[in-house]
Amino acid sequence: MLVSLDTSTLTLSLALLNAAGEVVEHRLVGPPKRQSEVLPGEVESLLAAHGKTLRDVTGFVTGLGPGSFTGLRIGLSTIKGLAYALKVPAVGASSLAALAHEAGAGKWFACAVVKKGELYVGRYDGALLVKPEYSLTVAQLAEELKATPDAKMIGPALTDYRGPLEALGVSASSFADGPLIPSAVSLAKLVTLPASYVAQAVFALEPHYLRGSGAEENPKFPPLPGVEPRARLKED
Repeated sequence: MLVSLDTSTLTLSLALLNAAGEVVEHRLVGPPKRQSEVLPGEVESLLAAHGKTLRDVTGFVTGLGPGSFTGLRIGLSTIKGLAYALKVPAVGASSLAALAHEAGAGKWFACAVVKKGELYVGRYDGALLVKPEYSLTVAQLAEELKATPDAKMIGPALTDYRGPLEALGVSASSFADGPLIPSAVSLAKLVTLPASYVAQAVFALEPHYLRGSGAEENPKFPPLPGVEPRARLKED
């Protein structure tokens, strides 16, 4: 059994797939429940609903963001801990890629929310990344959408930013109806699970941060030592 999850937004996407890659169940767990409170209990609940336990899990998949700093940290640490304890492989994929995969054919601006007046964006043609993930302001995104009328915006940023973008002159035709949440099912479809557990590979998984957390950018909190501290989430 394969367990896949995405914690890049406030809504947990959690899926269970069998050895053939068929979806056994996909569930969403949203606010006000905190992901730190529901993981890994929600994983065990999902397995138990189908007569399975953690010992039946053969691998894990997790969304790597970009997105919520706290959510990504919780999801990735949970997956690393479970993979280590069970000695099964774990892999990750971009949460924005999961949005594009679920959206299917078309040109997409996959957009996640930043609380500092910025958005995370991935440009896709179908599930193919055509421009590396980057951050930009709402005004900058408005200009890019207006300059690309054959593309549509998808992702969690639609909920908060459709109104402001329309106020900046973006046409209603530039907004897709969804998806709004990165799907754990799509994440599982994007990856190939390694044949066996390799500790180094599991602990090397890192979230896609395009900027630091509030604490990391606060001068009262000096950056962690080493290369690219804003992109690091390593085991002690």
